[in-house]
Amino acid sequence: MRLSLPEVQVELVATNTVSNLLRREADIAVRMVQPKQATVIARRVGKVALRACAHQDYLRRRGMPRQATDLLEHDLIAGDLNDETLKGFAAGGVPVTREQFAFRTDDLIVAWEAVRAGLGIGFVSEHQIRTDPAVIALLPKLKIDPLPVWLAVHKEIRTSKRIKAVYDFLADALPGAI
Repeated sequence: MRLSLPEVQVELVATNTVSNLLRREADIAVRMVQPKQATVIARRVGKVALRACAHQDYLRRRGMPRQATDLLEHDLIAGDLNDETLKGFAAGGVPVTREQFAFRTDDLIVAWEAVRAGLGIGFVSEHQIRTDPAVIALLPKLKIDPLPVWLAVHKEIRTSKRIKAVYDFLADALPGAI
């Protein structure tokens, strides 16, 4: 984008917290939840497939899980305040509590680095897993609902030429990137 739009200054805020577009906390947001405000324009640009994964060193030490219930015998990396992993386990018939997660963080980058460091089994996007050959995708039959990806902007801001240019660029580029 910097090559296509060199006049645009970018401030990237990487967080799992949903920025409030109505209060102008952000001009454009990429979210995993559909915005509900009437004054926000949202476009679904794709979905992110998730998989359980672990570093090969961790698997050498602890063994390979063969089924979903085997995960309870492992060190799990999951969210702290975010309860999506808890809901996922419960939907699969395996209720767990936060205390069963050996490493908790709501920061996706920190969770990824914890997996890469061999701290346990995490739940990461398939495209991210492919970036490190030492991280192994696990349990191919384990069904994890993909996360929708939404591109959102306040409709009044959409009249700004620079914000519209960035929004249009992201709307074209994100589907192929995810």
